[in-house]
Amino acid sequence: MKPVLSSHLFVRQRLTTVWLERVWDAGFPEVEIFCARQHIDYRDKPQINELRYWFRDSPLKIHSLHSPMYNDDVWGRSGPQSVVDITETSKAKRMITVDEIKRALEIADGIPFHYLIQHLGIAGQEFDERRLEAAFSSLEEIKVFAGQRGVEVLLENTPNRLSTAEGLNYFLGETHLNLGYCFDVGHAHMTGRLEGEFELMKSRIRSTHIHDNNGKEDEHKFPGEGNLDWKKAVKLLRTLPADLPIVMELKEPAGMEHIVKEAKTAADGLIELNIDEQ
Repeated sequence: MKPVLSSHLFVRQRLTTVWLERVWDAGFPEVEIFCARQHIDYRDKPQINELRYWFRDSPLKIHSLHSPMYNDDVWGRSGPQSVVDITETSKAKRMITVDEIKRALEIADGIPFHYLIQHLGIAGQEFDERRLEAAFSSLEEIKVFAGQRGVEVLLENTPNRLSTAEGLNYFLGETHLNLGYCFDVGHAHMTGRLEGEFELMKSRIRSTHIHDNNGKEDEHKFPGEGNLDWKKAVKLLRTLPADLPIVMELKEPAGMEHIVKEAKTAADGLIELNIDEQ
C-alpha cells in the first residue's frame, strides 16, 4: 500500500509550497489536493502558476484532485446556492455545477494528476431517479473533459442513499458509464456494513480515503480515534493490488503541532499493521 496525504488535513489554510514541502519532508510521495477555494482557488491564476512551477521541479506528485463541494471560499456558508451538486435536476443550475468542476479540472493543464474524486449527491440525500439522470448528464460531460487531460473520474461512496456501494453499482449498471471507485473507509463504516460495501465496490476500486469516526458522524479522525475496526479494514485493503494508494483524508485535530508528520505516522501504522495479531 502506498501512503498519500489529502490536503483536507489543512484545508482551512491556503495551499502554499510551504505546506507541500512539509508533505514531502514527512515522507509522502504523492498528495491529493482538496478543491476548496479558501484552500486552492482554481480560478486564481497566480496561485495555480506558483504551484505549477513548484511541482515542475519537485519529486512530490499529485495523485488526485478532490472535486469541489462548494463554489465559495467559506465552506458553503454563503448559502445553498454555493453547493456543487452534479445531481441537481435544474439544467441551468447543473450547467453551473459542471462548469465549476471543469474549472478545477483545468489544473491538470499545468499540473498532471491521475484521478478526479467525485461525489454523487450531497450528504443525507434520498434516492431519486431524476437525480441519477441529472448525474448521468453531468458525468458524461465531466468524463470527456477530464479524459482530454488524462484524468480518470472516480466516484466516492458517501453518506447518502444515492452513493452507497449498492447505489453506485445501480447507477453504473443503469447508465453504463465506465467509472472506477474511490473507496472511503470511514463512510463505509457509517453504514455499519464495512465488509459488504467493500465487496460490492472491490472490482472498481482505484483509490481510497482513510479516516475514522464513531460510526454515525463523518468526523475524519485519525485511525484509532473512532471505533472503526482497522484490522478488518486493512485485511480487506490488502486483497487489492499492492500499490493501492491509501489516501489519508483527515481533519486537523485541535492542539496537534506537527499534523503532517503525525498523518505519516498514522499511514505507516496501517501499512505495517499485523492483522494476525491476537
